[in-house]
Amino acid sequence: MNPEKSQVPPNQQVQVEIGEKESEGIYSNFVLIAHSGSEFIIDFARILPGLPKAKVFSRIVMTPQHAKLLQKAIDENIKKYEDRFGKIKGAEKEEVTKNLGF
Repeated sequence: MNPEKSQVPPNQQVQVEIGEKESEGIYSNFVLIAHSGSEFIIDFARILPGLPKAKVFSRIVMTPQHAKLLQKAIDENIKKYEDRFGKIKGAEKEEVTKNLGF
């Protein structure tokens, strides 16, 4: 399937339904990302102070094209956030890579 053709046409609204359990969200402070030639796997985990391992609470698998679209959407939303609330501190690349598994 061609990812470009699977996208929603411009100006078409999509109704999104979210279940009660999903609407509560899952807290994650540790992310692991792996990829192959055909997919990206993103594991959202939680690591607790003093414990040597993290537990994965959600795994998302997507095509490389959708991963790139997700990256663009996150970049746009971070810019909107920082325009409204100011620069996000403590998220320098070296610190994030070392401490959060990104």
